[in-house]
Amino acid sequence: MHRLVQFVCRTGLSVTLTAMLVCAGDSKKDDPSQIGNRDVSKGVNFYSLEKERALGRQLAQEVERQAKIVDDPLISEYINRVGQNLVRNSDAKGPFTFKVIESSEVNAFALPGGYVFIYSGLVRIADEEDELAAAMAHEIAHVAARHMTRQATKDQLVTMAASGIGLRGWTGYATRQAASLAIPMTFLSFARKDESEADYLGVQYLYAAGYDPTGALSIFEKMEALERRQPGTISRAFSTHPMDADRMARTENEIQAILPPRNQYLVNTSDYTAIRQRLMARETAQPKSSPEQPTLKTGQGAGVPGGILGPGRR
Repeated sequence: MHRLVQFVCRTGLSVTLTAMLVCAGDSKKDDPSQIGNRDVSKGVNFYSLEKERALGRQLAQEVERQAKIVDDPLISEYINRVGQNLVRNSDAKGPFTFKVIESSEVNAFALPGGYVFIYSGLVRIADEEDELAAAMAHEIAHVAARHMTRQATKDQLVTMAASGIGLRGWTGYATRQAASLAIPMTFLSFARKDESEADYLGVQYLYAAGYDPTGALSIFEKMEALERRQPGTISRAFSTHPMDADRMARTENEIQAILPPRNQYLVNTSDYTAIRQRLMARETAQPKSSPEQPTLKTGQGAGVPGGILGPGRR
């Protein structure tokens, strides 16, 4: 960061960029009642929202060419319904799309601009809707905070500093580099602070949508237990920020600190139970195969009927 700030100052961008890089804590970020009325994406970003979504659209098309997307309309509609309810209760700006990838891998990921993919392996281990919703809320948080393009921008700034590119060359450089940044791991591997922020925002979105926020802890625990039993089952994308005891303890403390307890939470729905069974039956009925995983080319409740309201896990 010291090197980055020095570069910003030398190029004459100290007033605008440094102000965005060194931000004071925003109390609204700690207040779930302010969801939608706060900016959680502060920071230097070479990408406008329009360019970010265009980039995400290109990457999503690549994913869909390489992966096997579940085409069952009932499953697709349900996943989209849950996802859109979470988006409405988030800080995200712009439309989202949600699709299911048929794969035993336990994973979910978001691309810039609101393209979210959920693996059927994640649905399989999520016994209740709030657990799946927690994973989806985490991915929505990455998009709301614009972690992907902010990280790509930081990478570009470091390259510019090393290359001695000044203020006059900044705009042209950013434009030229936009296409070459379509490298998936740039967008799918996050710094620990970004993962922590997505955890923090995600439980708020989960809570705002009416779910039990401890569904996040439950799915974390299941993923951790699964990785212990079957190493390598969890996506490599989680390797930089594992589902360990420290992460779960921090999330539990954050839930207790900022989310007022409620008498009832949405924990599970009959719709989720039916959709999960439908997805698992679909996998069982199909011949065993190894669908190609999306790697992306280098160059880079929901007002759900039948909901079970309960006191939650707290």
